[in-house]
Amino acid sequence: MRAIWKGSISFGLVAVPVRLYSATSSHDVPLHQVHEADGGRIRYQRRCEKCGKVVQFDDITKAFDDGGQVVMISQEEIDELPAQADHDIEVVEFVPSEQIDPMRLDKSYFLEPEKRAVKPYALLLQALEDSERSAVVTFALRNRTRMAVLRVRDGVLVAQTMLWDDEIRTAEFEVLDDIPTISSKERELAASIIDQMATDFDPSKFRDEYGEQLRALIEAKLKAGDSAKRPTAEVPASSDDGKVVDLMEALERSVRKSREGGAAKKAPAKSTAKKAPAKKTAAKKSTAKKAPAKKTAARKSTAKKTTTKKTAAKKAS
Repeated sequence: MRAIWKGSISFGLVAVPVRLYSATSSHDVPLHQVHEADGGRIRYQRRCEKCGKVVQFDDITKAFDDGGQVVMISQEEIDELPAQADHDIEVVEFVPSEQIDPMRLDKSYFLEPEKRAVKPYALLLQALEDSERSAVVTFALRNRTRMAVLRVRDGVLVAQTMLWDDEIRTAEFEVLDDIPTISSKERELAASIIDQMATDFDPSKFRDEYGEQLRALIEAKLKAGDSAKRPTAEVPASSDDGKVVDLMEALERSVRKSREGGAAKKAPAKSTAKKAPAKKTAAKKSTAKKAPAKKTAARKSTAKKTTTKKTAAKKAS
């Protein structure tokens, strides 16, 4: 992993030098926009809407536009802001962990201590575990002041950035203004269903089915070749013996079916028959147009040769 930030955790008179690492990564399949005709990548240009020219990245700066005036701000000016220059993760307070609303949590980062700061790092980690509290901190990261919560996960300090108070929306749905009365039997039934499905949370049981099917689709198309039709993904189903049908095998079968179906059904020959005369007609037209050009060229060349012979004859006489 590569550190994206360096600074110190400061609480009281203790300073713990740390490095910040991104704790999560996306496993989404990267899909790009391409030209359907030839597969070429679609690229976007940074074009100025005022002069119409393509602008190089080095010539681009940031600005605030209030609709009437544009205030340009250079990166140097941003770097000189006091908050941006501060490299301290300042502990503001310690709060009960259950008071942190999960909706406020944003991105997660691992905190690694410098070698000389392992002991104060371990002290803070142990103090958080013993108190069952989380540390609310503030620091500057990527041109923004962040509010975050420090918590312990698997023996490592984790900083989870939080949304500011005005970034949390209020849900206002008129349909919920008049909630119908729920009977005791309905509540008991709902409670029994929850009891039947109650278990300990295990995230490893869950799968990104869309991502898996997308990868399988790409692999199937690669194996089948560019000329193969796009197969229809089949939902994995349990067979009689309880075994789960392999998704890759199902996709390959669908590719074979599409090929066999195309070979067996030659009903679309009507459209081919209709298109064939058009091609011949086009060929005749193009031949007819080109033929006079050749004859004309031949006449010109013959005329030139005849003139040349006459001229040579006159000179000889």
